[in-house]
Parts: sequence; C-alpha cells; structure tokens
Amino acid sequence: MSNFYLDNPDIEKTIDAMDLGEVAELQEEGFRFAKECDFAPTNAEDAIDNYKRALCVCGDVAGNRIAPTAEETDKVGNVLNDDGSVTYAPGIALAIKLFGKTRLSGVTIPYYLGGLNMPCVVLTACNDIVSRADASLMNIFGLQGIAETINQFASEEIKAEYVPKLCDGTYTGAMVLTEPDAGSDLQSVKTTATQDADGNWFVNGVKRFITNGCGDVLLVLARTEPEFSDGRGLSCLLVEKGPWVKVRRLEHKLGINGSPTCELVFTDAPAKLIGQRKRGLITYVMSLMNGARVGISAQGTGIGEAAYRAARDYAASRRQFGVTIDSFPALRELMGDMSVELQGSRLLAYYSSKSVDLEMGLSKKFETLKGKPEAQDVRRRMKLYAGFNKMLTPMAKYYASEMSMRAANGAVAVLGGSGFMKDYPVERYLRDSRITTIYEGTSQLQVVAAIAGVMAGLYKDVVADVLNGVEVGPDLLAAVAEINKFAAETDEAAEFVKGHGAGRMYQDLHARQLVDAAIGVVIGSLFVRFAAKFPEKKLALDYWLAAKFPSLRAELAKAKSGYTASVTDFEKLAPMPAAE
Repeated sequence: MSNFYLDNPDIEKTIDAMDLGEVAELQEEGFRFAKECDFAPTNAEDAIDNYKRALCVCGDVAGNRIAPTAEETDKVGNVLNDDGSVTYAPGIALAIKLFGKTRLSGVTIPYYLGGLNMPCVVLTACNDIVSRADASLMNIFGLQGIAETINQFASEEIKAEYVPKLCDGTYTGAMVLTEPDAGSDLQSVKTTATQDADGNWFVNGVKRFITNGCGDVLLVLARTEPEFSDGRGLSCLLVEKGPWVKVRRLEHKLGINGSPTCELVFTDAPAKLIGQRKRGLITYVMSLMNGARVGISAQGTGIGEAAYRAARDYAASRRQFGVTIDSFPALRELMGDMSVELQGSRLLAYYSSKSVDLEMGLSKKFETLKGKPEAQDVRRRMKLYAGFNKMLTPMAKYYASEMSMRAANGAVAVLGGSGFMKDYPVERYLRDSRITTIYEGTSQLQVVAAIAGVMAGLYKDVVADVLNGVEVGPDLLAAVAEINKFAAETDEAAEFVKGHGAGRMYQDLHARQLVDAAIGVVIGSLFVRFAAKFPEKKLALDYWLAAKFPSLRAELAKAKSGYTASVTDFEKLAPMPAAE
C-alpha cells in the first residue's frame, strides 16, 4: 500500500491554504507550553510542521496497516459474546493499539493529559485519512469528542482518571444519546439518572444505535430532573463499562460493519456527573455536535477519496473498443465532477474545522483578557465564529456526506458490473457512504440547522472571512465577480421565499435549494483562496463555476416558482397504497 497522507498532496495543500498561524498560536496559548513540554512548538511554523508530521504518521498507519485489513473487517464485523462483551474485528483491534501508541487517539487533548494538543483541523485531516482506509474505523477513532467533552466540562479529578487512558488507547468511548423512541428528538430522552442519600448517581434505561457502545467510557444523556419533560431536565453522566451495562444486541447493518452499533441496557449503573445538572443537552451535547458534524464531513470526504481513486485507477487500465475507458467523454465528465466535488468537500470540511478552532481558541483567550481593553475585540471575533459554526458545521456534514454517496455511486458506474461485485471495494464504499447522511443528524436536519444563517445572509460574511487577506490577481477577478453575482441571486431567492404567502411551510419546502446555493457560494470562495495560493487549482475553480452554478441556478428557480402542491396536495400525489 502507501502512506495515505504523502500520496495525497491535496491534503497538505488544503492545510496550507487554510493559513493556520493564528489557530496554532491560540492552540498553544502564545507557545507557552514550550517551556513545560519538550515537543511543544515554539512558533507557528514549528507547530504546523508538527501537524504535518502527525498526519504523516496517521497516513502510514492508515495506508500500510489499516487499509489492508478493511475487506476482512467488513466481512467478519464484531462478535457479541455470551457474557455481553464484544470482540472487535482484528483490524479494528490493531488500529486501536496503533493509534494509542502514537497518541493520535488524543490529537486535540492537552499535553498534560497525554494528548498532542493539536487543533480540530488536524483531527479532521486524520479522520479524512482514516476514512479512506476504513470508514468503520473512523467511527471509533473519531470519537475523540468524548475525551474533549470530559476535558472541557468535567472536574480535574475525572479528567485525570479517564482522559489519559482515552489518549493512549487503554480505553475507548461512546456517546450514548439515542433511544428507541428518541432518535433525533433528544428532548424526549427517558433514561433516568437518580441520586441516593449519599449523593451517588445511578443510571437506568435503554439506549439504541450507540456507536462503539461496548466502549469503556460512556457519556450518557439522561434525565436528572423528572419535573422537566424537555431538554431542561437532561444532564450528562459518565458510566464505566461493567456488569451494570449490558450490550443486549449488535445491529446488523448495511455498511460500516467494523463499527459495533449497540443496544445498551443500564441497570443501576454507577455514574459521575459531568459538569452541571440540566445542561446535558443544551450545552454539552450541542458542544459535541460541532465536532461530530465536522467528523462526519471528514468521513464523507475520506470515503469520496477512496471511491474516486478506485474509479480513476480502474478507468485508466480497463480497455474497451481498443482504448482505455478513461478516454470516453461521458466517463471523463463523471470522474472530473467526482474530483472537483471531492476537493470542494475537503475545503469546506477543513475550513469549518478551522472556524471551530478559532471560536474555541478565542473563547479561551477572552477568559484570560477579561477586564483588559483588547478583550472586547476578542469577544467580538469569538461570537462571529460561533455564529459561523452554527451554519458551517451542518453545511460541511450535509455536503460531504451527500458527496460521498455520489462519489461511491459514480465509482460503481465506472467499474460497471465489476463495481457491483465484492471483488472490488467500491460496493463497500457505496454501502459505507449511506450512513453518513443519517447519523449525527440526517441531511434534512442539517439543512434545517443551516437555513437560518442562509436566510440571514451569514454565508456572505463567511465568504468575506475566506477571502480576507487573499491577493486576488487579475486572473481571479472574474471568478470573484461571478461568485458575488450568484450570491445576489441566492439572496433574491431567499427574499422571495420569505415573502411567500405560505409562510414557514414554503421556507421549509425550499430550504434545501437555498442551502445548496449558499454552499456553492462558500465553496466557490474557498476555491478562489486555494487558487490564489496554488495557481494549478484555478482549473477546479473554473469547473465549479461553469458546471455547478448553472445547476444551482435551476434549483433556485424551484424556490422562486411558488409551487406548493408537493405539500398541499401530498395525499393525492402520494396516495396510501390500497390494503391487500
């Protein structure tokens, strides 16, 4: 195989295009850790070099140790033993050990707790690389948000007990949110957490669809305030694996078979409160969601990378009618589209991660500057990126997950009958990609999360941030003008939707078209930034404007059509089938 970082220069170029100097300075708190830790960087250049070294290690493990096991992992899956324990597929078990030894399991965790103290954008790149090797592994490797949540909100005692073991691979963890009757509607969670006379917490209830629910450290969303039936009554508690937690079943799934998806039963499970009561959903789970959404955007990007490469390699070697099939215009268009969409997905995922890093870094900096004149400017920028993230992270998750399905489906098309066979990995990529549009919030819910920012025109502020400091040469001026023109068309469509007599129903009906258009504008601006630094990327920018904007304009025409029958005449358009 090969190193999945070194053989993909687009990752390094994307990181360079992001310009991570400020992120590095905020992450290292002015590089003060160099005095306490031998391998802490002394400046931004040193920090970014460390990031790339970590990615090189990740690429080596992913390409040379994990990718060769992915087919077996998909076949054997996980085993639920008679005692309720779960045995991982051999490749997954190996990966957990390797990532623990390299401390990549604690990419974003502070040095003093055994982590590498790197920003979210590095974790996103790692998830991208890992997902190309085996998308199911990313579901375990990418659960580093558990350690982050403990680090951010738990007591120092709890941090010291659990976080280092999550970093070194001794422990794995799980976010335990979903229930049989509470999927996306987490306010309806019924699992309870109660205290005894001594103040000890105990959790009781059933959770379903829990990724890596067999993990050692479980962050459980439970109802601690029975007088509240909504999100105000929920808290976050840590439960260790033990006889009080039973894996009742492993789900049999379409894809990501190396990732154990568990149904859990908690019976008087001893628990520790994380942070404050009543803030489990409102604060802690919402904090987890930014990381989870960006994580899936990286997973979708990695699957798309694997699918594109499989298609491109096959088309270059497969001969039909005396020529390789990559000479056929229809297949060239298909694979060209796959390539540019993949690049756009990576740009959006990494930029969204950078935005998360800036919000978190500026938040920490603001706390140290309270009372000083410069604090208000830091606070203003922190709130700016917080606003961006409410829109950007669902955009990134939505776009990358849908892109991964298009890429995997396209790869099957390129391989034809061979793509439908298990002799090639593309059928696995297609199966694995489907879940990315579902978990951590379906594509429809990501649109719901992003539409407010689009309607408010926030995406144009994002574009201004993307292009801030970029030297737009004469060769890029026409592209910027076209992006601005299309942004104005998007605003015009948004105003039409706002003013439609059907009100909120009409906005809900056409939210996807507006979000798609705003994503098109943002990715277009990211391609401008990319092309300004790497002139060879202008070809991808030109393709984006020439091929994507026309189709997005057609979608905006739907939003401005005034057509509502798909909702108002639903029963006639989609009648219930007659009973047999």
